Amino acid sequence: MARDVLIEIGLEELPARFIDDAELQLYTKTKQWLEENRISSENVISYSTPRRLAVFVKNMAEKQSSIEEDVKGPALKIAKDEDGNWTKAAQGFTKGQGLTTDDIVVREVKGISYIYVTKHIEGRPIKELLPDFKSIIESITFGKNMRWGSETIRYARPIRWLVAMMGNEVIPFEIAHVSTNNVTYGHRFLGEEVTIQEPAEYEKTLKDNYVIVKAKDRETLIVEQLSKLEREHGFEIPMDQELLEEVRNLVEFPTAFVGKFEEAYLEIPPEVLITSMKEHQRYFPVHKKGVLQPYFVGVRNGDNYHIETVARGNEKVLRARLADAEFFYNEDLHQSIDFFQEKLTKVVFQEKLGTYSDKVERMKQIADRISEKLSLESDDRKIIERAAEISKFDLMTSMVNEFTELQGIIGEKYANHFGENSATSQAIKEHYQPKHAKDDLPQTVIGSVVSVADKLDTIAGCIAVGLVPTGSQDPYGLRRQASAILRILHNEKWNLTVEELIDIALDVFQKSNVTIMEKTNEELIEFFRLRAVYLMKDKGLEVDVIHAVTDQKLGNVFVSFEKAKELSDKRNDETFKPIQEALVRVLNLSNKVETNELIREDKLETESEKILYTRYLDIKETYEKQLLHNETKQALATLAQLAAPIHAFFDNNMVMADDIEIRNNRLALIQALTSLILPYADLRKIEWKQQF
Repeated sequence: MARDVLIEIGLEELPARFIDDAELQLYTKTKQWLEENRISSENVISYSTPRRLAVFVKNMAEKQSSIEEDVKGPALKIAKDEDGNWTKAAQGFTKGQGLTTDDIVVREVKGISYIYVTKHIEGRPIKELLPDFKSIIESITFGKNMRWGSETIRYARPIRWLVAMMGNEVIPFEIAHVSTNNVTYGHRFLGEEVTIQEPAEYEKTLKDNYVIVKAKDRETLIVEQLSKLEREHGFEIPMDQELLEEVRNLVEFPTAFVGKFEEAYLEIPPEVLITSMKEHQRYFPVHKKGVLQPYFVGVRNGDNYHIETVARGNEKVLRARLADAEFFYNEDLHQSIDFFQEKLTKVVFQEKLGTYSDKVERMKQIADRISEKLSLESDDRKIIERAAEISKFDLMTSMVNEFTELQGIIGEKYANHFGENSATSQAIKEHYQPKHAKDDLPQTVIGSVVSVADKLDTIAGCIAVGLVPTGSQDPYGLRRQASAILRILHNEKWNLTVEELIDIALDVFQKSNVTIMEKTNEELIEFFRLRAVYLMKDKGLEVDVIHAVTDQKLGNVFVSFEKAKELSDKRNDETFKPIQEALVRVLNLSNKVETNELIREDKLETESEKILYTRYLDIKETYEKQLLHNETKQALATLAQLAAPIHAFFDNNMVMADDIEIRNNRLALIQALTSLILPYADLRKIEWKQQF
């Protein structure tokens, strides 16, 4: 026998950004609860709207599955005495399992005999377990929580009702003084209080009361309505998935409508208009042949009753915002870059790191040093210097003050207006990129250099004065910015190491008025290494391979990624096994090397060590050039040429020979080989044996 189960949490309107994650948590935790409690079911479906989170379990079994469980007891030598009788330890063990010594069986584990009993665990009725479901509801986490009244529970919004049903029966429990029942609520204005007779009626019952409980259904409905409006009006509505998902989570019953604004506002940069519509009002901008039009599409939370009045009301709200934007835009254009630059001298970036002007000056120096390392042309270096110098001026504009999302974008627009060349203007926009993990990278080398300089200054400065991120706390976004730097380095394939970048930044800070804490260099290296590990894992690389490549030195990011990919492939290559074993034999012995002596050819006694030394000399220059030119695949192949001579060396020579000079010479050879291998990776850290 099986019955449907429905759980619904009724809430005050949830923030749209919390809903998808909360629904996923409810779904995942429900599936996990069913599995852990050995409860079979046909299907699990989750729902969400701004006012509810719900889960429906189809055909849930009315009883847990019964199981037979083997329970391990003490070793046999403890369970029996010298006369072969069961000891108190054995008797106590079986009694604790509700059994007797007659139920004991003996099994061998890794050569040791243990006593076991097989325990039958009878499944409990589901009715007894379902009240515990309240713990799942209470365990859902949100980005920001609140308390209400005298309640101790912390939740995103107050809980207003709870539905918990198995078949037509209510599952009894209480959360925050709200008791479960079978009563839910339709749309706040169009629906009414509804009694659910059976869980299977949930979707239809709420749809009849103007609530579409499946987020994807609301999204599909919005897309269909937008497509219909496109056909009716002959314009295009570019589909912004992020905006679409947010809008679907703002409404329970979506109805799209068209509004318009004065064409005169099209004189404002389109990015400003689009930001006003999307970020502030959650409207979809309208285009025709790729050109922004004086229309917008909004989505109402309700039906189409008096939709024209709704459109006019939204037009009025947008008009006020666009009027503000127009005023700020015109006011800004009457100023100059120097005017805004002067304002930067009076705005603190961070108390211990000075003003934004101080930051810009450091950025210029860091960017110039990076340009020098990259051997950029003098014209490009001049553009980089100018771009870094005015990179932050738009932060002082009225437009960015009102529309913070437009920093960089407004900088590019205004820089062009004030007569800067296009490369400088573009770099101002690009230096903020990437803003998040999925954001685009800068498209130009100039923008990339200024972007790295900006982010490196922030990271090095904050860590230098003790502002190291802890746990989930990262108020300056240092982890995000470190990942951005690593992504840029990887994309640009610069022959520039992370360690070199850190040295540049700290050198600039040491020449400034900032007091640097001890061990800042080590902290910065470890900080970047951890971000590199995170990015490599995100690309599907194994943790042990990543550590083999990054633990000694992060180095050139692109090369580190390539080496990790190469070794990840080789671990599953049977033909690489003898090569790996040879190189690891050298590294294992290198721990015992305590000599700094050079290799003496006259002390090479055997043919095998002479061959190994000759092969070492043959490949050394080629291998080092391949590493220098980032030819990781070829470098590993060159290194592999040492494998056979290494095996022959170890098979035919005692490294720790009695003759001290022979011993030291062989150790010097081991040291020389180690110096070749380790710059590629510490192969000892890779779990090779588990892979072959």
